[in-house]
Amino acid sequence: MDLLALVDFNLVARHGGFGRAARLSGRPKATLSRRVAELERSLDLRLFERGARNLKLTEEGRALHARTSVLLTEIDETAASIASGGEQPRGRLRISAPLLFAQTAMGRLAAGFSLKHPEVKLEVTTEDRVVDMVEEGYDLVLRVNPDPDETLVGRIFLRDRLVVVASPALARPADGAPVPAVVRDGAGATIWKLKDAPAIAADPRLSLSSLIMVRDAVRMGVGAGRLPVSLVSRDLAEGRLAHWGDADSPEIALWALYPSRRLLSARVSAFLDHLKTSFPKGTPDELAAHIDYDTHA
Repeated sequence: MDLLALVDFNLVARHGGFGRAARLSGRPKATLSRRVAELERSLDLRLFERGARNLKLTEEGRALHARTSVLLTEIDETAASIASGGEQPRGRLRISAPLLFAQTAMGRLAAGFSLKHPEVKLEVTTEDRVVDMVEEGYDLVLRVNPDPDETLVGRIFLRDRLVVVASPALARPADGAPVPAVVRDGAGATIWKLKDAPAIAADPRLSLSSLIMVRDAVRMGVGAGRLPVSLVSRDLAEGRLAHWGDADSPEIALWALYPSRRLLSARVSAFLDHLKTSFPKGTPDELAAHIDYDTHA
């Protein structure tokens, strides 16, 4: 495959047309058109649908653009780094983060990283779904207890655990009777097992889509809730919530994941180092320290 033709293809794909790509790059439009046509012939694929007024990537063209644009960017960054005699992080860094972590800690974390590395253009999106890092162009994905994936490698940077809490005004039944509960995402009646206390029969009175909303409703006395200790540690310390017990459930582990088949770029390495500096022990207390309680109170 002709690397120069691939560069020109990505240039046209990024700018959405030959004319715009030519104007912004200073390359002749005819040269770009010829290069892309040569690439299509060499691959025996149509990469663009050419209309009278617009140009659209085909399905094959979108796949090629998604898979090669990041690699070409890394080649450019490596060459620039070698030329400058260092490994200064620069360029775009796209990260996908889970909802709760993003709401409670990612703003400060991202701001601190940007102040340390002003040449990196950091983009963070929030979603709990499993993303395709290559297809969707992510450099790093932060996930809670991810399923094993042989195409990804990573490391745990934070650990948390679940606790059952309630407003001090809510009496805990001594006879095992059902307890009004606030739950996430429509969970039905269930038994909350505890490590060092009798199990609790949770009777959902309110279902919410965010754990921050669950915490706020529990504070109001609607019912008991099962929440990460990092999210309620300040409430427990200041008496806004009462601790009913530690949940007998698997540990919550937050992972930073990246594709194993690519060399780690300087910008990804820098963000991993930033995570390690921000959470040196990876404990719930360190995460709690990043949570802006004034914002969510």
